[in-house]
Amino acid sequence: MGQGKFGSKLGITTSHRKAMLRTMVTSFLKYEKIQTTETKAKELRKVAEKMVTLGKRGDLHARRQAAAVVREREMVGKLFGELSERYKDRTGGYTRIVKMGYRAGDNAPMSIIEFVDYAGAAQVKKTATEKKQTEKKPAEKKTAEKKTAEKKPAEKKPTAKKTTAKKAVEKEAAEKKPVEKKPARKKTAEKKPAEPQS
Repeated sequence: MGQGKFGSKLGITTSHRKAMLRTMVTSFLKYEKIQTTETKAKELRKVAEKMVTLGKRGDLHARRQAAAVVREREMVGKLFGELSERYKDRTGGYTRIVKMGYRAGDNAPMSIIEFVDYAGAAQVKKTATEKKQTEKKPAEKKTAEKKTAEKKPAEKKPTAKKTTAKKAVEKEAAEKKPVEKKPARKKTAEKKPAEPQS
């Protein structure tokens, strides 16, 4: 009797697939957003959501189970600290997959997988608004420039670069001497054929 298939084999061996998913889930917990192919993202989602559920459980056995999958100790700490607090009221669906089009080389469908409450997007918006506030308007810039010009009288001093450039040009001109042309070689007089002796 045929049994239902669980997930995709991804065209690689079992040991390779397990190692790859362990590395991917560690990176996912670290950066909270990664770009990969659509099939890998769907497989990663299963593992990542199990890890968050273990983090919410929070006991020693759950910590050991998570440490068997996640490769970095710091990420296990983040899983049982920050992420478990963030998703304590959510019963599931901690991640989202966003399709990103197709890869240029092999036309594979690409996706971004990220946590639902990903803080990076909010930080990007926040920094963009801060930049806008700190930037001055053109009129304000002009008035600020006028004030600084009024405070300091404009004194132009010859720069060292210009003087050195002039000196270099003068030196080259002095060094150049008119090229003496060598006189052309005189053609040797053609020898007259010797007269035969009688």
